[in-house]
Amino acid sequence: MNTVKQYGGFIVAGVLLLMGCGPSPSKVPETGEYTTWSSYLGDDGRSHFSTLSQITKENVGDLKVAWSYEAADWGQMQMNPIVVDTVLYGVTAALRVVALHAETGRELWQFGDSVKVWHSTSRGVSYWGKNGDQRIFCTRGSDLFALDALTGKPIPTFGDNGKVDLRSGLPESAQQKFVISNTPGTIYEDRIIMPLRVSEGEGAAPGDIMAFNVVTGAVEWVFHTLPYPDEDGHETWENGNPRREGSTVGAANNWAGMAVDKTTGIVYVPTGSAAPDFYGGDRLGSNLYANCLLALDGKTGERLWHFQLTHHDIWDRDPPAPPNLLTVMRNGKKIPAVAQVTKQGYVYVFDRITGEPLFDIVEKAMPASTLEGEAAWPTQPIPERPAPFARQSQNLTEADISPFAANKDELLAFFREAERGQYTPPGTEAVLLLPGYDGAAEWGGAATDPEEGILYVNANEMAWKLSMAPAEEVPADAPMGESVYQTNCATCHQPNRQGLAASGFPSLLDLELRKEKAEVATIIRQGKGMMTGFPQLTQEEMDALLAFLYNEEIKHTVVETSTVDRGAKKGYRHTGYHKFLDDQGLPAIDPPWGTLHAIDLNTGQYRWSVPLGNTPELGPQGVGTGTENYGGPVVTANGLLFIAATRDGYFRAFDKQTGALLWEYKLPAAAFATPAMYEVNGKQYIAVACGGEKLGTEKGNQIIAFALD
Repeated sequence: MNTVKQYGGFIVAGVLLLMGCGPSPSKVPETGEYTTWSSYLGDDGRSHFSTLSQITKENVGDLKVAWSYEAADWGQMQMNPIVVDTVLYGVTAALRVVALHAETGRELWQFGDSVKVWHSTSRGVSYWGKNGDQRIFCTRGSDLFALDALTGKPIPTFGDNGKVDLRSGLPESAQQKFVISNTPGTIYEDRIIMPLRVSEGEGAAPGDIMAFNVVTGAVEWVFHTLPYPDEDGHETWENGNPRREGSTVGAANNWAGMAVDKTTGIVYVPTGSAAPDFYGGDRLGSNLYANCLLALDGKTGERLWHFQLTHHDIWDRDPPAPPNLLTVMRNGKKIPAVAQVTKQGYVYVFDRITGEPLFDIVEKAMPASTLEGEAAWPTQPIPERPAPFARQSQNLTEADISPFAANKDELLAFFREAERGQYTPPGTEAVLLLPGYDGAAEWGGAATDPEEGILYVNANEMAWKLSMAPAEEVPADAPMGESVYQTNCATCHQPNRQGLAASGFPSLLDLELRKEKAEVATIIRQGKGMMTGFPQLTQEEMDALLAFLYNEEIKHTVVETSTVDRGAKKGYRHTGYHKFLDDQGLPAIDPPWGTLHAIDLNTGQYRWSVPLGNTPELGPQGVGTGTENYGGPVVTANGLLFIAATRDGYFRAFDKQTGALLWEYKLPAAAFATPAMYEVNGKQYIAVACGGEKLGTEKGNQIIAFALD
């Protein structure tokens, strides 16, 4: 095996392990029974896998709705339910936690029915139990709550009357910054290790990995993803200490979730890019421990090994999903492995004890940046196997422009001018980015058959336009509201406030006709969906911004307390998230626009690949085109793969050996979520949250469970 050496890349933990400084590698972890769904995505290894066998390839066509639950609020639900004994726990669109009888859907309790409406998203909850003490952990804003699993009441002895602030383990400078969690924490013994979502712009909070005690709420350990001067990795920041006072650098956070091997006590943590995104002039270097797969000791947070998946990320190539733990065969020997899917469409596979790559990874030369002050890293690590599970922009030709586009000449003109390449650095000329900002793989993640070594992953095939522009000066005499808007909001909602509806960023014109000021102020403070919040704004800035958005007379100008850096001109700004679409709003490249794959990680070869979803706007021609998709699959030991995820709103079952479609059901709203499979009183169920809203689909409010009659 040709082990790759990276500057700030791969470090073998074998010496540490032999010296007794980490978990023992002596035992290859064995697969459990996988008959329950009491953890996010099914189990601690995030396998999305079940050995329940009542539903088979022969009878899957007989599945019927067993029960449905209507939530009190409507909109996107990304959550993957968990089931403990006979209770299903989930989170609604407004972050209300619900406990339902898993056999009937009857509500047992609800947490949050008397609180204000929240506009964030949640992918679910975590469960911990010991000696009769059973707890559900959920988040709302920056707070982590511990609830009694039987009653839904906050446990008063946990933190401050049932909650702790996720920022409590961060430095004082981050205490007022935007920090939330969209993804359930990972339980290891009596600790919960929390994913964090933070801002992606200048001044973002550091994305430190923190473990909290599940009983008391106290912080047990912290791993600094942005290293201090006396810590390893500090040398990879050429601008100096990223933790220094006044630094504009932040993030390198785990937002997508993590996996844990409870046999060895190793927690596997994928980290995102350093902030600010897209322009790294203030953070030159390879930037450890951003864009890494970290292996940490679950008891202490000590780093055992790491691999950096993208050096000096200026493309927002943060790993989008938790890694998968599985066993692969090499030369007749079982090897415990960890696999990480990526937005780039690559799968990186490692020995999960030592961190050794199980397929060769080559540092390939990449283009240099053309932006003043920027220095793209000269190489990037590319796995030789498996081949990418999504098309790469550098391989597109003019023949790949969509045959359905009426404005093909216009699309070809852009295509001929655009730079193309997976790691072409952003510049003032457009780069065609495929896979796009949301990936190939996205937060739904991959499923595995843990003992057979097969990985199943759905992919988006949506190309986006990436470009930068010189950062504009904020005029010293500009009204404060306009200045705050241009500094914080214009990238997504555009300088003219017209938004980018096709990319999910609504217009803010005529806002006064659609939303009350109080609701908009809450969204600005707390965030909504993919929008981060801005709690750092002063009240005067908030008032001025609202006045600007509501077209009111603006009397606010310069004040001493403004957080806007007026008169500054620093580097470059991202011009926004623009999809490469035709004049019908459909992808401008040819289908398939969404795909589903089975990859044998024993060999690195593909078992099969099929389109995922249809495009109703195209009528009969839209069958088999695939669609954008968000949410992951569930696989069973007896040969089934279930997935919703698609924009067309269907729930489908495939033959996991061949990729053949076996069953489909039109849901009341699209389900951008991963299903959960469980058994109650001898009957097998599969449940999925149908919230719609994303990708312009109708809103829904149901959790639906299917079973055989």
